[in-house]
Amino acid sequence: MGARGTTVSGGCHCRGISVTVQLSHPLQHYSPRACDCDFCTRHGAAYVSDADGSLSIRVHDERALGKYMQGDQLAEFILCRNCGVLIGATYRSGARLYAAVNANIVGMPSGFGETKVASPKRLSAAEKAKRWQDLWFAQVTISGDGV
Repeated sequence: MGARGTTVSGGCHCRGISVTVQLSHPLQHYSPRACDCDFCTRHGAAYVSDADGSLSIRVHDERALGKYMQGDQLAEFILCRNCGVLIGATYRSGARLYAAVNANIVGMPSGFGETKVASPKRLSAAEKAKRWQDLWFAQVTISGDGV
């Protein structure tokens, strides 16, 4: 990704789902966002995204791919059905898929900046969608058997 960029990889505990993340800056530039909704809080998720980067999700075991929508039904969470790890969240606008990845599953989470609390539940559906389109990865691929 160039001299300033960073590529990290990771995935779930059982290795049924893996990710490769290309960031446009070094890890310490990114402060994971700990969503304060009930679902994310229970999973201990803190999200990282980069509108100028890319996210590739590879499903190695199609039985592992779990999806869940909650709240206003805009974002779809990707989870591993085998080990229970929350991979990230996606949002679709037309043909474009946006996503944020759980920082706890990639690289060295301690390499990121300080985690900050985010409160999307205080935003309207339109405000959430705009925020995600501005902040989340806009280059997202999900591939694998049965996907």
